[in-house]
Amino acid sequence: MPNTKSAKKRLRQNEARRIHRKSVKNSVRTQIKKVHTAVKEGDIELAEKEFALAAQKLDKAGAKKIYHKNTAARYKSRLSKLITTSKASATA
Repeated sequence: MPNTKSAKKRLRQNEARRIHRKSVKNSVRTQIKKVHTAVKEGDIELAEKEFALAAQKLDKAGAKKIYHKNTAARYKSRLSKLITTSKASATA
């Protein structure tokens, strides 16, 4: 346990930040799952709407350094590729 006043404050700040980062990451993961589910069901239109939300959340998380910017970009790229390939297979 912290002994000094500043260490106690730092502990409170770290805990608050940890909880906030966790909630943001959970929100992003849920949005990514929604995209995967929509693609799996074959609903491309819904998948594109969910992807737009997921991309927005990933960009925000990347900007706030909850995710590294390249990690956020990688997730967006993979989701975009998933939607594109499912579109191509649906029309073929």
